[in-house]
Amino acid sequence: MGVIIKIAWRNVWRNKLRSLIVITSIILGLWSGLFMIAMSNGLNEQRVQSAIDTYLYHVQIHNPSFEYNLDINSVVIDSEKVFNELENNSLVKEFSDRIILSAMASTAHGNQGIKLVGVDPEKEKIISNINRSVIKGNYFFNSKSKPVIIGKKLADNLKLDLKRKLSATFVDKNGDIQRFRFKVEGIFKTPNSIHDGGNIYVKKEDLQELFTDKSITHEIIVLCNKIDDSSILKENLQNIFPTNKIETWKEIAPELGSVQDLMIWFFLIFMSIILIALSFGIANIMLMAVLERKRELGMLMSVGLNRSKVFLMIVIETIFISFVSLPIGIILAYLMISYYGQVGIDLSIVSEGLEAFGMKSILYTKLQGDYYILITILTVFVTLISSLLPARRALKLDPAEAVRSL
Repeated sequence: MGVIIKIAWRNVWRNKLRSLIVITSIILGLWSGLFMIAMSNGLNEQRVQSAIDTYLYHVQIHNPSFEYNLDINSVVIDSEKVFNELENNSLVKEFSDRIILSAMASTAHGNQGIKLVGVDPEKEKIISNINRSVIKGNYFFNSKSKPVIIGKKLADNLKLDLKRKLSATFVDKNGDIQRFRFKVEGIFKTPNSIHDGGNIYVKKEDLQELFTDKSITHEIIVLCNKIDDSSILKENLQNIFPTNKIETWKEIAPELGSVQDLMIWFFLIFMSIILIALSFGIANIMLMAVLERKRELGMLMSVGLNRSKVFLMIVIETIFISFVSLPIGIILAYLMISYYGQVGIDLSIVSEGLEAFGMKSILYTKLQGDYYILITILTVFVTLISSLLPARRALKLDPAEAVRSL
C-alpha cells in the first residue's frame, strides 16, 4: 500500500503544469464560492439584525385588536402582570412598554400620516437602535417643549430641521380630535427608509396626559438574551397571558425568517454547482493522464500489479490533488471572510437600493464554522466521484495492447 501511495504522489507532480492548473482551479472555486456565500449570508443577517434593532425586536405583545387599526383603546391586557413576568424571566434581556397613536403630522410645507410612538428614553437606548441612529441633534436631551425624534426621510418630506415645530393630530380615547405641538430635537437615519418615513418618537410621559390610567400600554417589545430564545419565550407568555397577542420576529416578518432558513439550501446548491463543474475538469484531466500513461500502466500490470491496485492508485492521485488544494482554498476564503467581516465592504454606490431592503451600505461577510466542515466533506466526496471515470478507464486497459501501443 505504501508503494502505491508513493507512486501516486510522484505521478501527481510528473506533469507539474497540469497539476497546478487543477489545484489552482479548485482553490479559486472554493475561495470564490465560500466568499460569495459569506456575502449573501452577511447581507441576510444584516437585514434581519437591522429589522430586529429598528422595528421588529425579538417578541412583541399587543392587544389582539390593536394591530389592525391602532385603536387607542386596545391596550395590552394585564400589562402590570406581564411586566412582572418579563422581569423575572431568565430568557429576557430587556423590555420596554410603549404608547402608540395613529396621527397626522403637519407643517407649513405639508402633512403626512405617521405613527406616534411614546417611549421610555432610557429603556429604548438598550432595546432599539434609534439613539445610535441619530445623525443630527440629540436623543431626548431636552426635557422641555415636548421633544421628538424623527426620521430623516420624514424630515425631508415635511422640510423639517432641528428646533422646528410640527403638529400631530389624532383621535383620543373619547373620539375627540386632539392636536399636540412638538419640537424636533433629533433626526435619525436607519437602514430602513420606510420606517424612517413613518415613525415619530416622543416621550411616553408626554402622551400619558391623554389617559386617566398612566400605566396604559399599547405595545410591549422584548429583547431576549439569544435570538433563538424568542420562540420559547413566546410560548411561555402565551400560556400565561392567552388574551394578548404575542408574536416573535419571524411571525411578524415571515419573509425574513424564510430567507434565513433557506440559506443552508442556497449554500448547498451553489457550492454543489461549483464543485460539480470542477469535478468534470478533474475527471477530464485525470482521464488524459491515464491515456498518456497507457504504456506505463500496461507494463505495471504485466509485471504483476493487479487491476485493483491500479484503480486505487488513480483514485489516490485524485485525492492527493484535492488534499493539496482543499486546505489552501478554505484558508484563503477564511482569511478574506474574516478580514471583510471586520472592516466591511463599501457598497455605498448602491446604498439607496440597499436601504429599500433595510440594509446598510457597509457589508460585513460572515460564515459559520459548520459551513467550512460541510464544504470539506462535499469537496472530498466530489473528488472521489470524479476519480471513478479515469480509474475505470485504467481497469479496462489490456496490458499487452497497452505495451505495444507506443
